[in-house]
Amino acid sequence: MSVKPHTTRGAETRPDGEAIVDALAQCAFVVTGALTRVGAEHDLSLTQLRVLGILRDRTLKMSELADFLGLERSTMSGLVERAERRGLLQRARNPVDSRAIDVSMTAAGLVLAEGVRKDLERALAPVTSRLNADERRMVARLLQRMLGR
Repeated sequence: MSVKPHTTRGAETRPDGEAIVDALAQCAFVVTGALTRVGAEHDLSLTQLRVLGILRDRTLKMSELADFLGLERSTMSGLVERAERRGLLQRARNPVDSRAIDVSMTAAGLVLAEGVRKDLERALAPVTSRLNADERRMVARLLQRMLGR
């Protein structure tokens, strides 16, 4: 399936702020569509995909994860419980704060997260392949810089 983003006439002559906002919005639509399709193939919602992406390289307290996702604690508990039943996440008491619960990926969760990453890479290839390797690295660096990373 080919992904053809919307092109805006005269984008190069528009003010910088307007052009970048438009380009970012169009990219967001393409990426969100790909995430939605890939998530559906793995029976995962966008929020569940975000959880896998966040926890793939770290352990967080439940409250931190809820804050990061902008979810209520009760919603977060249900989300984590469902992922736990699928064998993707695990909960444990925080060793420093016995009132807090840590959430981390299981081995099965890490395998699924890597599979999702590869599927997403393939889904976005029609767009990313328009750039050569140096351009892809440059875009990645610029996006990371924009995100403060």
